[in-house]
Amino acid sequence: MPSRLLSVKAIVCAGLLCWVYFTIIPFSFQGVFGREELLAPKIADGTGIAEALGSMAGGSAVITKIFEILMILGLFLAIMTAMAGSSRTLYQGSKDGWLPKFLSAVNGNGSPVGAMWTDFSFNVILLALASDADGFYKVMAISNVGYITFNFLNLNAGWMHRIDSGHIDRAWKAPTALIGFNTFLAYVNALILGAGAKAWGYSNTLWLGFAFASLIIPVFAYRHYYEDGGKFPADSMLDLDLDTGSMGERKAGVLPYCTLVLGAAIVIAANFIFVLPS
Repeated sequence: MPSRLLSVKAIVCAGLLCWVYFTIIPFSFQGVFGREELLAPKIADGTGIAEALGSMAGGSAVITKIFEILMILGLFLAIMTAMAGSSRTLYQGSKDGWLPKFLSAVNGNGSPVGAMWTDFSFNVILLALASDADGFYKVMAISNVGYITFNFLNLNAGWMHRIDSGHIDRAWKAPTALIGFNTFLAYVNALILGAGAKAWGYSNTLWLGFAFASLIIPVFAYRHYYEDGGKFPADSMLDLDLDTGSMGERKAGVLPYCTLVLGAAIVIAANFIFVLPS
């Protein structure tokens, strides 16, 4: 079976599994416990999840302990998966000329050790900041702002890349209707970002999140202008079917800039209009 078809099937199956689990589990909790019990402090901070699952499965102490062990193992697995995925992202960003060169260093087995140690060190700092409940929620709030900001940029990158580099061969080409729907969802997420940032209980969540996200700008400037002299690596240019001495025709024109302005306007307006009930 062609590798492209396998890749498409893997992506679709993973998406369907996520959709099933992220639908069944919340509805199951809601159906068993109801709104009031779901708002209990131990459920909100996660310390009572294992006990809640145990009560759903009979309520014995043994079953509850099993769920506690499984949740601890699940936490380790989540950390390992996140570090593996994010270190590969840092590695590829370095190879493409976006992040510092040391992030593309690999060991004898081809593992991105530079990116992995950077990822590990940064996560240790975040764990230190999240050592108490207040710090944990602040880190989560700021991280969510960064995540949704990245999601907005990523979804809009689809149509930008389709306009500027539509001729490049792809492993799988998304239908134009799906590209358009994803663009619509990007602005829905921008609305939710502006409206929901205050839900964490901090008035400056949105601005702190944007401040931390903007730290990537000096990082990119260091790599692009200091390490590479204002030019992208030849390999990244060839991936886009461009000559190494040219960035090619910018067919999208001012549309990307209009996209950023409109997205920022939606976020700011939603943050101003939507307020928490007193």
